[in-house]
Amino acid sequence: MSASPYTTGPSAGHAHTHTIILLHGRDSQAQEFASELFESEASAPEKPGPESDRTLPALFPSVRWVFPQATTIHSERFDVEMSQWFDMWSVENAQERIELQVPGLLFSIASIRALIKEEELLVPRKRIFLGGISQGFATAIATFFADGSGGFAGLCGFCSWLPLADKAALNMAKEGLDQHRHMQRLYVTDDDEQQESPSQAQLISTPILLEHCQDDEVVPIGNGARMRDLLGRLGISVEWHDYEDGGHWINEPQGVDYFVRFLRENLH
Repeated sequence: MSASPYTTGPSAGHAHTHTIILLHGRDSQAQEFASELFESEASAPEKPGPESDRTLPALFPSVRWVFPQATTIHSERFDVEMSQWFDMWSVENAQERIELQVPGLLFSIASIRALIKEEELLVPRKRIFLGGISQGFATAIATFFADGSGGFAGLCGFCSWLPLADKAALNMAKEGLDQHRHMQRLYVTDDDEQQESPSQAQLISTPILLEHCQDDEVVPIGNGARMRDLLGRLGISVEWHDYEDGGHWINEPQGVDYFVRFLRENLH
């Protein structure tokens, strides 16, 4: 990563109990993503109470929010330098020209894995959520498989897709293959041959929330649904929500409500 992550929280007077790592989308910035996310509000409770501020930092005052910053990579298609976790030819068809994606994806995975280890010095992994939006969550889910250990409090993805999904689907069709080991090998370098085999039980038991808006004009909802289905074929249970509107963002307030509920249900 080219810069240190943007971090905020926990709120004054609150001990640090959990960390939420969220990766921004392509051509965005960590602090920009954080600012826009923290402007999103959950619905007001049915019964009036002291929680008048319904933003995420107010609802989770003991959380340390970590927003990693992607490096600047040359875009082959647009011939410009841009902030992205990996280069790609088409966001709509994320499987097109995947050879452009692999180098940046592997680099970003290694960076996020190093960041996770740093956060584990502060709180145990079972109290760390990993997620992101668009290309950010694509990188996060790939990191999840590359790491192979599972054990996170949960994964949270918005309007995203599974990188190298065609390769994943092709190998899932082969009988007798260790599917979780294969998924791990998709997202590690040749230097990581000594990588420990993935913990199938930990991977399967990790709760995952996926949300996507039907009117997303950047990443078609079909890409997100395919990720959901492929994860299901691996035995991973996914909580899926789609919405009529919201575009390439988190639906408000319902999508924010489900995000809040998911976090609360898994704050161990």
